[in-house]
Amino acid sequence: MLLSTTDVIQCAIIDSYLGIVTAEVVYGSNFLRDFLASIRDIVGGRSGSYERLFEEGQRKALEQLEQRAQRLGADAVIGIEIDTGTINVDQSGVLLLITATGTAVKMR
Repeated sequence: MLLSTTDVIQCAIIDSYLGIVTAEVVYGSNFLRDFLASIRDIVGGRSGSYERLFEEGQRKALEQLEQRAQRLGADAVIGIEIDTGTINVDQSGVLLLITATGTAVKMR
């Protein structure tokens, strides 16, 4: 299946729009990862553990998006947008949220 951030696919004709598909991936806080990231905040630099977490989350969100589009009989998902955010659970932590949204289409 073709996944694209663009609204059109060069040299392809869209026969039908099957609807919007969404996918969500949520990760809980991790004490060790949070501790190491706080050290990075103090000394400077990038937080590799969080970068890997978001990379994995984006990959999983796109896989889930593709599966949901396949259930609709789609050949492609166009106009994909990936967003990230946090959900405050309580004063002890947050959840990391990664969402992917696009339009499932049938092409010829």
